[in-house]
Amino acid sequence: MGILWFILIFVSLTSHGDAHGPDSCNREGGLCRVGNCISGEYLARYCFEPIILCCKSLSTATAKR
Repeated sequence: MGILWFILIFVSLTSHGDAHGPDSCNREGGLCRVGNCISGEYLARYCFEPIILCCKSLSTATAKR
């Protein structure tokens, strides 16, 4: 029964609306982090919504503007 819950949670995390995955986050200069982005970073989107965030450096964001 425990393995069924694990599979259900995994499928839910990987197929949730705005989740793009770690590869696309890394290609765009971000890092996947669990919980919160660290100081000097902002939430760009989600690697696996809502737990794993795709965080990007604030200095990169201001340089592109």
